[in-house]
Order: sequence, then C-alpha cells, then structure tokens
Amino acid sequence: MKTLTLVRHAKSSWQDKSLSDRDRPLNKRGERDVPIMGKQIVKAGIRPSLIVCSPALRAWTTAKAIATEIGYPIEFLQRENKLYLASLDDLLDVLESQESGFNSLMIVGHNPGLTTFANYLSPGVTGNVPTAGVVSVSFDREDWNLYEQPETELLTYDYPKKNRA
Repeated sequence: MKTLTLVRHAKSSWQDKSLSDRDRPLNKRGERDVPIMGKQIVKAGIRPSLIVCSPALRAWTTAKAIATEIGYPIEFLQRENKLYLASLDDLLDVLESQESGFNSLMIVGHNPGLTTFANYLSPGVTGNVPTAGVVSVSFDREDWNLYEQPETELLTYDYPKKNRA
C-alpha cells in the first residue's frame, strides 16, 4: 500500500517585481498558513518517508515549514527541478522515478499541475487545490508508476480556509 500526499505551496508574494518567479518568497498569509497545515497533516496521521519539492523558493519554504511541523528531518528534503511548474506528465515521471521502498511520499509543488494531478488521482477532489492545500490518497501498488490510473482512496483534502476560526 502506498500513500501519496500532494501539497501546493503556500501563498507567495508578488511585492518585489525584481525577483524571478523561482525566487518569490511566501507572503504573511503563506507564512501563517503553513504551520496550520503542518498540524493538520499530523492530525491526519500522514508520515511521509520522503518529501520531494520544487526548487522554487515558495515551495522550498513550504516544504521546510511542513517538515518542521511533522518532525521530518529538513536535511532529507529533496529538490526536484522537474517539479517547477510541472505538468501531469512531469509529476507522473517524478513519481515513477522514486524508489519502491518508500511507502509514503509527499510532493510539494505548484498549480495548475498539482490540481490536475489531484483530480487525476481522486474523483473526490474537484476544482482548484488552494495555496497550502493538502491532498492525500492511498492505493495498492508495489511501485510508484501511476501512468495507469490507480483506484485510490482519498485520505485527506484540506486547506487553510477550512481551518480558520
């Protein structure tokens, strides 16, 4: 049994126009939302054996903050260039390249690819995965090859707005 968790990076800042897209940081809302979602990931019982993220600063910062909240060693985070603005095929390629020994994987990336992937994996997710949104599914496979669409069970679909008082 495999568990795959998709996390869209938290809300980023567009304030500094001199920054490249890859170098945009999180804004204040993004910084506030990530720890909340990290706590929700813990509550949902999600314990990734590997976290792979886009090299963009906003995704990397999101991944580090979530790793801290869930007790995952930051030094084991992996950056994957192919996740930057990845398409569905790019995401499937990245997933397929992971070792089958990892049974729980988290990918931190971007829309629109992440929402497309979430909807590919689970009919329970519709529309747009919001910033800092988390989608987790499980499926019965020995490896991470999902080119043939698997039958999945939606474990979690959560996002910051659901957790604001």
